[in-house]
Amino acid sequence: MAIKRGDVFFADLSPVVGSEQGGTRPVLVIQNDIGNRFSPTVIIAAITAQIQKAKLPTHVEIDAEKHGFDRDSVILLEQVRTIDKSRLTDKITHLDDELMAQVEQALEVSLGLVKL
Repeated sequence: MAIKRGDVFFADLSPVVGSEQGGTRPVLVIQNDIGNRFSPTVIIAAITAQIQKAKLPTHVEIDAEKHGFDRDSVILLEQVRTIDKSRLTDKITHLDDELMAQVEQALEVSLGLVKL
């Protein structure tokens, strides 16, 4: 299975502890494509359809109709983790450059790469 940065897959994130996002849910691949090609693991960000959650600078909204989702959703860039590729199941879509630019800004905030 070819995996690219910007791809959205369903993944089984269980088991989890505490406030970690769990269950089978959409995830965004944020790892670089060299890592995606050669590593047995992949770095992802969880996605939720619970859009009533507090809007944080680490959140990126997804318009369902525009991006092929069932419901409007939010990418949680504060919920980043490394998972084994075997956790990935069906590919949902690939996000466009405009949305990925927002993802990159939110990642910079999440990882402390920019001053607030």
